Amino acid sequence: QVQLTESGGGLVRAGDSLRLSCTFSGIAFNEYTMGWFRQDPGKDREYVAVIARNGLWKYYTDSVQGRFTISRDNAKNTAYLQMNNLEPEDTAVYYCAADFAPSTIVHIAQDEYDYWGQGTQVTVSS
Repeated sequence: QVQLTESGGGLVRAGDSLRLSCTFSGIAFNEYTMGWFRQDPGKDREYVAVIARNGLWKYYTDSVQGRFTISRDNAKNTAYLQMNNLEPEDTAVYYCAADFAPSTIVHIAQDEYDYWGQGTQVTVSS
C-alpha cells in the first residue's frame, strides 16, 4: 500500500519561496510518475507539475513555468516542488500524487493518478 505525505506549506508573502516535499511510503517509488496538483476553494483541482519516474522529463502548467521546479530523489523516496516568486494566485491546497508508470510515459490528467496525499496549504499574501 502506498501512502503520500506532503509537507512544507505555509503562509508567505508575494515574492517569497517555499519548497514542498512529498514522502512516498511503499515500494518501487522509482516506478511511479509523481505529480503536484492544487485546489483553491470554489475551483477545480488543477495540475501544476509532473515528473517522470527517471526524473528526466518534467512538465509544468503555464502559470508556474519559470517559477516552480519539480524534482525527485529516488534514493529518498521523495518528490519536491520548489516554488519561487510566489504570487497570491498560487494560494491553494497542494497535493502530491503518484501514477504507477511501467514506462516513462507522463500523464497530467488527474484520473491517471493512483495515490494522493492529504494536501498542504500554501497561502500567499499580497
